[in-house]
Amino acid sequence: MAVDGIGVGSSVNTADYYSGKAKSAVETATTETAAKTAAESTGVVYEKSSDSDAVSATSSAKAKTVDHDAIIAKMKFDAEQQTANLRSIVEKLMLGQSKSSSIAGAKVGENTLTNDDDMWKFLASGDFTVDEATKAQAQADIADDGYWGVDKTSDRILDFAKALAGNDPSKAQQLLDAFKEGYKQAEETWGGKLPEISQKTYDAVEKKFNDWMGNTEVEA
Repeated sequence: MAVDGIGVGSSVNTADYYSGKAKSAVETATTETAAKTAAESTGVVYEKSSDSDAVSATSSAKAKTVDHDAIIAKMKFDAEQQTANLRSIVEKLMLGQSKSSSIAGAKVGENTLTNDDDMWKFLASGDFTVDEATKAQAQADIADDGYWGVDKTSDRILDFAKALAGNDPSKAQQLLDAFKEGYKQAEETWGGKLPEISQKTYDAVEKKFNDWMGNTEVEA
């Protein structure tokens, strides 16, 4: 008869055999306890690894990769939205300023302004007349301190850009490029070069962007 693989006729002492097994078990437990204690003293939790832990770690790593890609995609989308918004704003502002400038220089007479599809090209031609009140208002609007004056119009454009960028100067160049694209769009809609006041506004906006990029202090 054999007990734990030891035959009855074996020369191995049974008591010694079992005491040896007990000793081995104690040593193993002691080793694991010591490892656990050492790990806890260094702030590391001792746990036996398993196949399920490895699978979980792999899945977690993949999830982090997916999240990272999603974040990058969102950042690109946000940047594209910012530039698209500024281009649209700039086009509208430049056309509004150009309209007032054209009306301010128009001849006085029966109001022949139009709102048809070719309004911008019609305004660019200057071949129309307006009443005195309309002309006077347009002249006030494009004055140095007027709503469509160079300073206030360029300030509005820069304020829009800063708002879109969260007042982050590192995004200034990207938004300056968007401003230039918006200005070109306004010229295409207008049917040629914009009035002199708009060209001066272009220069003022460019200067203010350059000043913003050179400013290392974030405004409160």
